Amino acid sequence: MAENKTKPTAISIDDYIATVAPERRQDAETLVDLMKRASGEPPVVWGSIVGFGTYHYRYESGREGDSFLIGFAPRKPAFSVYLMGTYLPKQHAERDRLLSRLGKHKMGKACLYVKKLADIDLGVLEEMANMSIAALKKAYPPET
Repeated sequence: MAENKTKPTAISIDDYIATVAPERRQDAETLVDLMKRASGEPPVVWGSIVGFGTYHYRYESGREGDSFLIGFAPRKPAFSVYLMGTYLPKQHAERDRLLSRLGKHKMGKACLYVKKLADIDLGVLEEMANMSIAALKKAYPPET
């Protein structure tokens, strides 16, 4: 079975944020603070993504691995905000309710795209982050 390509690195968050375009750096720092607060976890650079917390997944297909609970990547066209728990089937109605209040965005399956944080309600984004974390922890509880 293929191994995940996105893995934690030893890159410091300060070094990573320093590589973000100056006009987007403040938004990146705001996302770090928001996600740190929501997850209670420190930021870790996973490839080109800033991730918070971890969970171990195992699908019915047998594929399994580790990933971050929530995260973001400061891509050129928009910030990609990873909220995997919002994609779980039981979360769709709540996700859609929150998205209707969020502001200017695009939504993929589990990835939210935001050009700048001034376009959205950060309180709603934090609610979505909390919802996503809770859903992932319920779906993939830590193994004991």
